[in-house]
Amino acid sequence: MKQKLNLEAWNRKEHFLFFKQMEEPFFGVTITVDCTKAYDKAKELGVSFFTYYLFKTLTAVNQYEPFRYRIIDNEVYIFDRIDVSSTILREDKTFGFSQIEYSKDLNEFAENTKKEIARIQTTTGLFTREYSENLIHFSALPWINFTSFSHARSFTWPDSCPKISFGKMMDENGKKTMSMSLHVHHGLMDGYHVGEFLTFFQDLMYQ
Repeated sequence: MKQKLNLEAWNRKEHFLFFKQMEEPFFGVTITVDCTKAYDKAKELGVSFFTYYLFKTLTAVNQYEPFRYRIIDNEVYIFDRIDVSSTILREDKTFGFSQIEYSKDLNEFAENTKKEIARIQTTTGLFTREYSENLIHFSALPWINFTSFSHARSFTWPDSCPKISFGKMMDENGKKTMSMSLHVHHGLMDGYHVGEFLTFFQDLMYQ
């Protein structure tokens, strides 16, 4: 499921050791994503748009290695597969943390997502199951077209999971866009890697 990264052979060893000691080792960016084609494709395939862009996000995460790095006991591990813990809204307007298993097959992933959303609706509170370490943290704010984003964080809690959030879909002259926020641990990657990932993700949304 995971393998330890050889720090001595890693060209980012010094960067990792420098940033992991910081009280706030995360940095983040907010961009605008073109989702015109992705929205139409989701409708064509008969899956919810939320499920579709969540699937594309996880596909990019699983294909881009730095997003599969996690810090465990001061060591860096590379996971074979990354799943997602997404906030799921209930009818009473509270939310719970889910855990949705990734699949390379969209239909299978859509079924996993549907079952987990239904399960959350039958629970109360935030933490509704045991959670694994091979996750990204994901949220959608379809009410807000945000231009920046921050997260509530405990600096004493060991955390290295990327955090990805999407905002309200905007439609201007037939072009649909969404704001996308991405926060990552600087000990595991730099701005170059974030730029590569976001370009890769946008390309997937065009397919």
